[in-house]
Amino acid sequence: MVDVLLVNPPAPDGGVWIRSQHRVGRRSRENMIWPQVSLAQLAAMLHPDYTVEIIDAIAERMGWEEFQQLLRAKRPRYYVTQVTAPTLTNDMYGVFLARSVGARTIAFGTHVTPLTRETMEPFPCLDFVLRGEPELTLRELIDTLEEAGAEGEGAVDLSHVQGLAWRRACPEPGRRDGQIVVNADRPFIPSLDDLPLPLHHLLPLDKYRVPMLKGPYTFVVTSRGCPAGCRFCIKHVSYQYSVRVRSPENIMEELWLLKDLGIHNVHMYADLFTVDRQQVMGLCNLILKEGLKIRWTCNSRVDFVDEEMLQLMGKSGCWMISWGIESGSEEILKRARKGISLEKAERALRWSKAAGIKNWGYFIIGLPGETEETIQQTIDFSKKLPLDLALFHIAAPYPGTPFFFEVLENGWFRPGTRWEEVDMDRSTVLDYPGLSAEQLERAAQRAFREWAMRPGPIWTFLKSVSNLATLRSAFSIGLQHLSWMRS
Repeated sequence: MVDVLLVNPPAPDGGVWIRSQHRVGRRSRENMIWPQVSLAQLAAMLHPDYTVEIIDAIAERMGWEEFQQLLRAKRPRYYVTQVTAPTLTNDMYGVFLARSVGARTIAFGTHVTPLTRETMEPFPCLDFVLRGEPELTLRELIDTLEEAGAEGEGAVDLSHVQGLAWRRACPEPGRRDGQIVVNADRPFIPSLDDLPLPLHHLLPLDKYRVPMLKGPYTFVVTSRGCPAGCRFCIKHVSYQYSVRVRSPENIMEELWLLKDLGIHNVHMYADLFTVDRQQVMGLCNLILKEGLKIRWTCNSRVDFVDEEMLQLMGKSGCWMISWGIESGSEEILKRARKGISLEKAERALRWSKAAGIKNWGYFIIGLPGETEETIQQTIDFSKKLPLDLALFHIAAPYPGTPFFFEVLENGWFRPGTRWEEVDMDRSTVLDYPGLSAEQLERAAQRAFREWAMRPGPIWTFLKSVSNLATLRSAFSIGLQHLSWMRS
């Protein structure tokens, strides 16, 4: 038996899906397999006092039948999983299977945090929800249950565990689906340096892949929180607007650990990597000073970089930055409270290109105020920018975001919408006056087609094919995008 099994369950359709502690779930059209570092971080909070294992069924390309057999073999005492809106029923099936082998079931993530009762009520197989930042809540929950022992089964009082939602014991013997109790919020961990380093070795590191990159990679979480006010962003559901950064020295310790595990490619995973200039410059200087040979990527905003910073990032091994550009319309950006201008976007990407860093742009079709004219402005702007890769998503009103409440108040949800349809790669959710869901989907497909089917992007794509593995990946990505554009 395993004390605690931390799980990224199989995908709803057998494909590659992206899940993360403070992000959304979506199908990966770019064949990007996300490392489950949030599970490795939770494992570190429990080790060595409890036996801990991680199952990443997405990376292992594991189906439900194999997953169920593995559950029966492991027979975990506690089953911990993350839950997202587009994979809700799918994720709850894993919870159901875990309960069937006697496990206590625990969920965390961006769906169950804002919709705690709405998730626990229709799914009685879910025992506990870790709301917000989960690490300390999980540790305190399991410690409390273990201290209570068998005598406390179903009757232990958990009202003191901040950040927890649980079921108070039902008067009927043997039942665990009693009154749902939502405890007080848990304050954020003041210093991220106090967290133990994630147990990366528990992850299937050799299975994680990203486009244009040969060999495995993984995530290093450098900070939590983002001060920007984007109304559509789900990152604030978990960490709100406060920012906490790790020290460069603490990050370097983890980078050297990964080096010893044979990982030479890293994504600096953060809500906003460049949020603290002093931290970024300090980290880059340490990488150069200590002679750490790694290649790394990150995300950023166009208004949180400068030319000097980008030059140093490039020298220390940064080879690609993903930028949330969202729209080519100043009006749409202003309404979404993105806080950037088109001029800043173009300038930042040109600085990045001059520093030898590739640019990956993300755009959103269908934010409030969108029209056929603003959609075309976005397409035209994307073709004007020095981008090596671009993805066009459809606006998705995820629960807990200001965008969600705006859609709710204005009646823009398509009647009969299910949580699984609230997905940035689908369009069956939003129905604006004069701009239907089908029109948004066609616009997103047209945007990618117009951007990609040009000599520059095609040449960039072909240059990324350096071996048989990347050729297979490139072929798979191409087929997925062709299928999506024709659907």
